[in-house]
Amino acid sequence: MLLKETKSLCPVCRKVLDAEITEEDGKVWITRTCPDHGTAKNLYWSDAEMYRRFDAYESIGDGVVNPQNSAGPGDCPGACGLCSNHHSGTLLANIDLTNRCNLHCDFCFANARACGFVYEPSFDEVIGMMEMLREEKPVPPPAVQFSGGEPTMRDDLHEIIWKAKEMGFSQVQIATNGIKLAKDITYVQELKDVGLSTVYLHFDGVTRETNQILPTSLKVVEHCKEVGLGVVLVPTIINGRNDHEIGAILKYAAENVEVVRGVNFQPVAFTGAASEDDIKRERVTIPDLADRIEEQTDGVIKKDYFYPVPCVIPISDLVEAYTGRPQVRFTTHQHCGAATYVFVEGDKFTPINEMVDVDKFFEAIDTMAVRMKSGGTINKYMSLIEGVREMSASASKGEVNGTKLWKLLGEALVFQNFDALRDFHWNAIFIGTMHFMDNFNYDLERVQRCCIHYTTPDGRMIPFCTYNSGPVYREKVWKKFAQPLEKEE
Repeated sequence: MLLKETKSLCPVCRKVLDAEITEEDGKVWITRTCPDHGTAKNLYWSDAEMYRRFDAYESIGDGVVNPQNSAGPGDCPGACGLCSNHHSGTLLANIDLTNRCNLHCDFCFANARACGFVYEPSFDEVIGMMEMLREEKPVPPPAVQFSGGEPTMRDDLHEIIWKAKEMGFSQVQIATNGIKLAKDITYVQELKDVGLSTVYLHFDGVTRETNQILPTSLKVVEHCKEVGLGVVLVPTIINGRNDHEIGAILKYAAENVEVVRGVNFQPVAFTGAASEDDIKRERVTIPDLADRIEEQTDGVIKKDYFYPVPCVIPISDLVEAYTGRPQVRFTTHQHCGAATYVFVEGDKFTPINEMVDVDKFFEAIDTMAVRMKSGGTINKYMSLIEGVREMSASASKGEVNGTKLWKLLGEALVFQNFDALRDFHWNAIFIGTMHFMDNFNYDLERVQRCCIHYTTPDGRMIPFCTYNSGPVYREKVWKKFAQPLEKEE
């Protein structure tokens, strides 16, 4: 059954082709035919029912007011970026600080240390990239993540982080393997002191079989716990390799809830050389991941508890109506990611869905936003009071935690007491997943809605999935600014 028509790529030559998204045997497939390389049919989502549920949350944004490129309707993905065809602003900006690394991971989409040259923007070039981000309109991105390669290979990382905070980024992250952080707790403290918000830690499992640097990973979490620096665990999930430890990773996160803010699972994207057999054997989709979470938590964290990223759009609408100022908008494609929250008490998970009727919550938020748009300070305040009362109806009856949750949310919304929400998050774990695309499941509609953008020294912002797959802008950018390999340490 045809679900939609879109554009995709030939997985061999990367030519842009008409494509169909279809449902067959309860799964969703993407099919296109290249005149030179024939028909390619690849798995898009492994659960058609979940695909349709997420489809209901579609929210197409208006893009940015000041794109870098003006492009025609047929220019995607060759005009990045951001081009005038793009529908989303930047939620998270990535800046590759280097392609040097102190590890060799076979699935690394950055292909670090295999280039034959060094890519490492100067300090001034990095500052220029951040200045460009802060000029994005109508809303500059709130978060920047320094990545690579391994960003801790840079001697000026402290100065870069400090400058990012000074320029107004509320969230400053590093994506790291943790080797340097594990060796020296003083280094971790110094990063926190200059403004680092979160360590985005590569963490593929809880055994040496799945995580070859497990002692290093555990030491990083220990050091971050000691200095009070938040950690997000980032496992790359590969079917048959580490997917059996998903529940154990969540258990470890719960045991360290005072420092682990979340787990962001990333199903493997086949951005290097991969055969059809590799893809069939190792592919994990978002529904597959949700299935394994439910199975490996003994049904506590259910598949149905996950929601797509655009579900939070009503909150942006509410804040815009209340403040009169544009807000960041989570208009990522509804099939790019999924998330939920769980609360930890001892060794017990309590999903937020068992404390709150999530659908009613978002309905109440949406209603509040609509009421506020009629204007007036008194009207806004009364709309908030009435809306919080309506939201309380979505809390589970008899739940002490549910009562506490609504008290905290009410204080945040009515009295702008965000310290209360910070305390609330301290015992909560965000569980999310982003399934970045490769040439086999490439959908241009998803590219045009991407909210995670790479910034380049030549003044562009490039969507994640064109930077690392499809046209692979990463290779072009790195080569353009390549330095001699002799600089490699």
